[in-house]
Amino acid sequence: MRSCLVAIATAVLLAGGNALAQDTVLSRGEYLVHAGGCIDCHTEDRDGAIPLSGGRSLESPFGTFYSPNITPDVATGIGAWSEEDFVRAFWEGVDPEGDHYYPAFPYTSYTGVTRADLLAIKTYLFSLEPVAKTAPLHDLAWYVTSRIAAGAWKLVYFKPARFVAAGDQSERWNRGAYLVRHLGHCGECHTPRGILGATDEDRELAGNSNTPDGEVIPNITPHRDDGIGKWSADDIEYFLDTGMLPDGDYVGSTMSMVIDNSTSRLTREDRLAIATYLKSLPAQPTGD
Repeated sequence: MRSCLVAIATAVLLAGGNALAQDTVLSRGEYLVHAGGCIDCHTEDRDGAIPLSGGRSLESPFGTFYSPNITPDVATGIGAWSEEDFVRAFWEGVDPEGDHYYPAFPYTSYTGVTRADLLAIKTYLFSLEPVAKTAPLHDLAWYVTSRIAAGAWKLVYFKPARFVAAGDQSERWNRGAYLVRHLGHCGECHTPRGILGATDEDRELAGNSNTPDGEVIPNITPHRDDGIGKWSADDIEYFLDTGMLPDGDYVGSTMSMVIDNSTSRLTREDRLAIATYLKSLPAQPTGD
């Protein structure tokens, strides 16, 4: 009898421990979904849109892309994806069938995200209510309609690699670099792009005025005139938390959504890590 009671008690403790571990992974995954900007891109821009069910349009020089449904619906979302399918999408830019993704999905940045973080994101996404919704087909120029074109682009411009911490930098700096370069993929908007859509690595975060909708994406290097060189780390952290600029005005346009759904959901420590990394970059003048 005693051995049975011990076995039952052990099973209860293990079940409780597993439940606690699962809750921890779920909460971490939810945090990472916000840090990765998933909600803004994968939620349709209309009142009443269901978060993460896809359909948001992204204008580009090559046509209009529409984000996919990433709820765990088996037929129209990612509910049939394995762990390896999920990781390969981010690390290699391919779907479960092996077809190449267009770089409108920023795998060029996400390739640096750790496997543990990706699987936490997957765990959270798979905990959500499935939504049966098919995203519209991309409306693209004829010369990029084939996924072969996406594969050719990758051969030239895509360098799959995980983030490697810099040994000569602080833990805070490395955390900021990971968030800015990879999980938060800030450079996808804030870095100028060439004629074929690749970001200019030599002009990291120097701003981008050549956008299809005419929106000017600001320079966020520490250039004192063109960028955020006059901002303190606390200014940057407070901006990422509230959207308020050092002069008391508030940001608008796309960045307001980023703050609402992403950076304001981060810990203060992570926002300060982002500030630390941004302040360390070479100051660059604005210009495409």
